[in-house]
Amino acid sequence: MGSAGIAAVLALGAAVFIAIGDVMHQRQAHEVTDEPVGHVELFLRLLRDRRWWLGSAVSAIGFGLQAAALGLGSVLLVQALLVTSLLFALPINAHQQHRRLTRAEWTWAMLLAASVLVVVTVGNPTAGHSRASLATWAVVTGVLGIVLVVCVAAANAVGGPLSAVLLAMVSGALWGVFAVLTKGVVHLLGDGIGPLLRSPELYAWAAVAVAGTAWQQSSFRAGALTASLPTMAIAEPVVASVLGVVVLGETLRPGDAGWAVLTVAVVALVASVVGLARTEAVAA
Repeated sequence: MGSAGIAAVLALGAAVFIAIGDVMHQRQAHEVTDEPVGHVELFLRLLRDRRWWLGSAVSAIGFGLQAAALGLGSVLLVQALLVTSLLFALPINAHQQHRRLTRAEWTWAMLLAASVLVVVTVGNPTAGHSRASLATWAVVTGVLGIVLVVCVAAANAVGGPLSAVLLAMVSGALWGVFAVLTKGVVHLLGDGIGPLLRSPELYAWAAVAVAGTAWQQSSFRAGALTASLPTMAIAEPVVASVLGVVVLGETLRPGDAGWAVLTVAVVALVASVVGLARTEAVAA
C-alpha cells in the first residue's frame, strides 16, 4: 500500500472519530443549559462540561488521524474522504433517538459513498506544496473573513434552522482552513520543535481550531444535527479543496473524459448529503 492508500485509511478512521465527537458535542450543546445564551457564553459553559470534553477527546483522536493523513496525502484526497463522517454521524444520532434508518436514508448513504469513491479514484488528486506564503494567507484571510462575518451577522438576525445552517457554514469553512494549516504544521513538525514554535502557522492553526469549535457548538445549539452537520460536511471540503488548489498548488488529474464523470460525482455527492439530511429530519 502506497502513501496515498495509507492516507485514505487514516482519513476514514478520522471520519469515524470525528463523527462520534460531533454527535456528542451536538447533544451537549443542547443539554448544557436551557437558557438562551450567546455564542461566547455557550462556549464558556461547554468548557465546564465534562461530557463535552469527552466528546472533544474523541474528536481529538480524529484530528490526529486527519493530521497523519494530511502528512501522507493531498488535502483534496483527505477532505473528500472526510465527507464520509456524515455516514457515521447520522446513524449514531438515529440510534440515540431509538429508531432505525429508513430505506431512503440507506439509498442516499450508498450514493454518498459511491460519489466519494468516484471523486477519489477518477479525480486522481495529487499533492502540491505543504505551506503557503504569509502574503497568500493575508489575501485568504481578507476575502474569507468578510464572507464569514456576513454569515455570522445574518445568522444572528434570522435565527432558527437557517441560523444553524449559516453558523455551520462558518464552522465548516474554518475547519477547511484548519485542514490546510494542519498540512503545514505537520511539515514543520518534521523539522523539529524549534522551527514549529517560531512559525506563525502554528498559532494561526490553534486559533482557527478554537474558532471552528466555538461556531460549531453555536450551530449545534441553533438547530438539529440534520441542519448543521450536512452543511459542515459540504463547506469544509469545498473550502479546503479550493485552498488546496489555489494556495498549495494541488491538482486533479481525471483526464479529458474523466472531467464529466467527476462533475457528475460532485453533484451527486452534494445531492446525497442534502437528501440524507432531509430524509433523516423527516424520519426523526
